[in-house]
Amino acid sequence: MVSVLNSIDTAHEDMIHDAQLDYYGTKLATCSSDRSIKVFDVKGGQQRLITDLRGHDGPVWQLAWGHPMFGNLIASCGYDRKVIIWKETNGTWGKLYEYSNHDSSVNSVCFAPHELGLVLACGSSDGSISILTSTGDGSWDAKKIKNAHTIGCNAVSWAPALAPNALFDQTGRPTLVKKLVSGGCDNLVKIWREEDGEWIEDQKLEGHSDWVRDVAWAPSIGLPRSIIASCSQDCRVIIWSNDGTSNTWNSAILNKFKDVVWHLSWSITGNILAVSGGDNK
Repeated sequence: MVSVLNSIDTAHEDMIHDAQLDYYGTKLATCSSDRSIKVFDVKGGQQRLITDLRGHDGPVWQLAWGHPMFGNLIASCGYDRKVIIWKETNGTWGKLYEYSNHDSSVNSVCFAPHELGLVLACGSSDGSISILTSTGDGSWDAKKIKNAHTIGCNAVSWAPALAPNALFDQTGRPTLVKKLVSGGCDNLVKIWREEDGEWIEDQKLEGHSDWVRDVAWAPSIGLPRSIIASCSQDCRVIIWSNDGTSNTWNSAILNKFKDVVWHLSWSITGNILAVSGGDNK
């Protein structure tokens, strides 16, 4: 059985929308409708509030930690149409960058694999996906995939940076891939890839009969298969797989639940999938 290891009183004044552990599992970030983001030190089963970040003008929907090679970074997105990247410098947290070029709520943020540099994908209710790239000199380059999903994009997730079969690459210099998956209010799951600096639609995966709430690309450790999980308002979790020999994705319904399925998360080895839904389980 799974047992509760630790419970944390965040002291948020409203509903908590996301909670994310950092790379080492020693810091927890939470965000809420109370417009704040809190960061806790959770080492050794103890909790200590490190900082309370305030910069959003509405509910904060989602958080993403950057890879530690870039320092302590958190990206947040919210109903106020803003994406904020926060950074810890000498023990003090502050805003590193703010992006406010969406016309509607920003619902999802996800950092790219660190091999691709400091890159953040953002999905918005205005139907577009923004790709923000740090140029290294303090400025950021923003690209937008317009009309990615009609009525809105709910979730974004990056593909592993190493191409499928990288484990068997004889050259010793494996190719890096820039791909991501998104889910939207058009009931579709879409795969995007970057080609010559532009983002193009690679695949359109149809299988859900209601809004897609979350998508998660599984870590692959260089094996041939690519696997994506998606969950939806239709109460289903679908596993999409590609064997690496063609561009065909096969789908299998993993389960049909009794309520909406909100979130998905793969383990670091890609063999365990955590699913949370409206049935409070």
